[in-house]
Amino acid sequence: MSLSRVAVVGGGIIGLAVARELLDRSPGLEVVVYEKEDRVAAHQTGRNSGVVHAGLYYTPGGLKARLCRRGVGLLQEFARAKQVSYQECGKIVVAKDQAELERLKDIYQRATANGVPGIQMIGPEEIAEIEPAAVGVAALHSPTTAIADFAGVAQALAEDIDAAGGEVRLSTEVRSIAEGTASSASSGHGAVRVSAGARGKPGEPGDTEHFDLVITCAGAQSDRIARGCGEDAFPKIVPFYGDYFMLSKQKAAQVNGLIYPVPDPQYPFLGVHITRRYDGEVMLGPNAFLSLGREQYSRLGLSPRDMFDVVRSPGFWKFASQNIPAAVRETRTALSKRVFVGEANKYMPGIALGEVTRGPRGIRAQAMNADGSLVDDFVITGSTRLMHVRNAPSPAATSALAIAEHIVSQALAEERAV
Repeated sequence: MSLSRVAVVGGGIIGLAVARELLDRSPGLEVVVYEKEDRVAAHQTGRNSGVVHAGLYYTPGGLKARLCRRGVGLLQEFARAKQVSYQECGKIVVAKDQAELERLKDIYQRATANGVPGIQMIGPEEIAEIEPAAVGVAALHSPTTAIADFAGVAQALAEDIDAAGGEVRLSTEVRSIAEGTASSASSGHGAVRVSAGARGKPGEPGDTEHFDLVITCAGAQSDRIARGCGEDAFPKIVPFYGDYFMLSKQKAAQVNGLIYPVPDPQYPFLGVHITRRYDGEVMLGPNAFLSLGREQYSRLGLSPRDMFDVVRSPGFWKFASQNIPAAVRETRTALSKRVFVGEANKYMPGIALGEVTRGPRGIRAQAMNADGSLVDDFVITGSTRLMHVRNAPSPAATSALAIAEHIVSQALAEERAV
């Protein structure tokens, strides 16, 4: 199979990174990026906390760990070359008691195995030196954990695509993707048909084009697109929203970097933490609660289609029944500002209710198996002509350039093998 035309579905950081990598590896290749919104990075890329993860938590040798560590270096180099904000502010993971300290030691072992530079276990006095407002019996310090403007990175990637002769088609929604036959490819047409049209006008006929390869990087819509191409129904996307509160400027000045809790294996999500952003703002959060829509960022309204997808999935009900304590905790933070701020006060005492204001909301596209288990690692499926990024959880933004390398290497290797 010879590649001359490739389509990428999704204008988030991963889709854009894939398109740029394709053009970098194969100058002269025709690459089209389809993005249904009127701008790139409209969803998860532009609505996350901006943390560049160093690779503390991930299973050594796993795809997450390898691509995260590789991705950090690539992202740092790219951001600095493009003059996009990238700041190594550092991070402490704080243990409040002996039980958390034991779990923290396990994280230290993982981080060491993953090659995270400069990490060390520290005590209360060193916590006070790094983050004077934080408290704990011990902490893991990661000095190279950073914060970045991921939306700015995405825009710079889009500009590179344009400069290399590629095309990013905004406000263009993909309606169907279908693989053809080998004869269709040999006749001069690409092997994969893509039908797309203006978003919000499903009744109007879309344009159909042929491509030799299509790579879908559709985030919260990834399972639907893959399923429409004949892939398995699972993993299925279940959306969870995360609300943030913003610290007042005076209080934010007391935070130097990132203050995180020790992950609790009883809970599927991390819990409230304290995060400095690249623009100087400091956020508390996020919590994690079932969203009423995959792209429902306002606090009113719902998507009947998205909710029907969730409630008819037996996997979701298995997940819910197995995580009642987590649901109770997250419900309390969702309903009560006082409880939400109280969670942050465990690590940074003295935050008053009057010192926080409601901030943005993000949505996590959580992939879930049929048995209700959460999919933790990156999942990439498909064929030589049609590839799907089915799951790209955190640290996907950190790892985006490395994920792109991985996908494109796989695609080009399969091309040579055909």
